[in-house]
Amino acid sequence: MSGDGQATSHWFDDEAGPVVRPYAMTRGRTSHAAQHRLDLIAVVVTEPHVDDAEADHALSPEHVDIVELCRDTPQSVAELAAELDLPIGVVRVLIGDLVDEEYVHVSRPVPPAELPDESILRDVINGLRAL
Repeated sequence: MSGDGQATSHWFDDEAGPVVRPYAMTRGRTSHAAQHRLDLIAVVVTEPHVDDAEADHALSPEHVDIVELCRDTPQSVAELAAELDLPIGVVRVLIGDLVDEEYVHVSRPVPPAELPDESILRDVINGLRAL
């Protein structure tokens, strides 16, 4: 609907402008094979071998944005979604594409279950103090 109440032939929001549906960016995909590894705090880093010209010609604008945002400073999946103003699901699919094409890699933080127990760290500190 346009501002005058009449239907138009394209998606349009008076305040936001033209609207692109998120599934158009992912070519209808709602998940990616690597998605199970992409939790909100997973960190995305652009591969050092990727240059701007290569990324610009081979990727969609959203893919290029992710590559550029992660070039100088690694970004979490949540940070990328917020910066790009896209749903998390869309960002996960786009990141999965970039991982497959080796434009970025994803570092996952250590799961809490694998972190050393606080009591073990206290025992190590106490042992060091006793030396």
